[in-house]
Amino acid sequence: MVDRREFMRGAALGALAFTVGGAQVLLTPRQARAQGVPFRLLAAREAQTLEAIGETLVPGARAAGIAHFIDHQISVPPDEALLEARILNVRPPYANFYKAAIGAIDKAAAAQADQRFAWLPVHAQREFVNLMRQNKLEGWQAPPAAGFVYFVLRSDAVDVVYGTVEGYAELGIPYQAHIVPLKRW
Repeated sequence: MVDRREFMRGAALGALAFTVGGAQVLLTPRQARAQGVPFRLLAAREAQTLEAIGETLVPGARAAGIAHFIDHQISVPPDEALLEARILNVRPPYANFYKAAIGAIDKAAAAQADQRFAWLPVHAQREFVNLMRQNKLEGWQAPPAAGFVYFVLRSDAVDVVYGTVEGYAELGIPYQAHIVPLKRW
């Protein structure tokens, strides 16, 4: 079990409690990805799509651990989630929204190019995301509009890439210990 002091120190650095080998440890989503921490709720295929779309939306999202971040956040109580979906009043459980969005992305990609989004060439992924942003994707079959899903996933990708101490540094913003980088509601 992670004690309060360790938790507070980790939270200031953007760390989350992941279970590794049966023990809870504080890791950033980037560290969780690098260590191959198993997903709680996402299937490998869903994580692959999420990483590909995250990387297309915000370069660096894959390495920053977008799939681990979202997987972690959809598995915590809804009032603790740090997801854009929560801010936009998406009805919990958030796993339903993200899984439906991932499924819709892959179905629309298959309708357009006969393959999953993660397998599309980079230029095709960018074109797909541009159409998604404009709500002009053919084959979109999900209750949230494509543009809404684009906004939510882009916001989450921005948070995981730039809402960290490293992200602040990359942007040239001095990190201040009293400011918690990741969203805290």
